[in-house]
Amino acid sequence: MPRLVAVCAVSQLRQDGTRDRVTAIDKRALDGRVRIGRYGVGADVQADRKHHGGLDKALYAYAAEDAAFWEIELARPLPPGFFGENLRTEDIDVNAARIGEVWRIGDTVTVEVTMPRTPCQTFARWVGGAEQRGWVRRFSAERRLGPYLRVLRNGFVSAGDPIEVLSRPDGAPGLLDAYIGPEEA
Repeated sequence: MPRLVAVCAVSQLRQDGTRDRVTAIDKRALDGRVRIGRYGVGADVQADRKHHGGLDKALYAYAAEDAAFWEIELARPLPPGFFGENLRTEDIDVNAARIGEVWRIGDTVTVEVTMPRTPCQTFARWVGGAEQRGWVRRFSAERRLGPYLRVLRNGFVSAGDPIEVLSRPDGAPGLLDAYIGPEEA
């Protein structure tokens, strides 16, 4: 059964490259029940709502199976939150989701798949900077992107909660169909 492995929020705001900006990509798993509101995890920060937040990108989900793939590729452990995700999932193919698909997480929270993640240079610097040259293209090419989610119903979630697909709109584009990667832009 699909389930939530972890709920993550910012651990520390970090300087983003050489610019006078900060990033909230450094996320870590939280303990216990966690409030989910319109803008996502109650304890989280969206440092750049223009590119990495707002209502249509309130939450970012990433699959444990995809994280396991990258652990082998990068030869290091990648704990929940490493990808900047708020939700680490298991046994649900998040990359096969359709735009407009609705999920229930736990007893109360419902979310809608809005768009795929578009990897950026902040993400590349976080993963390893110069050691991971070409990270954006590499991550894009693997098509293990994960979806952004809009919160339709607020509530509380915790690790171990079930995830149920409530509806899947016929004819809607799949998450990966909606992605325009660096090679296509």
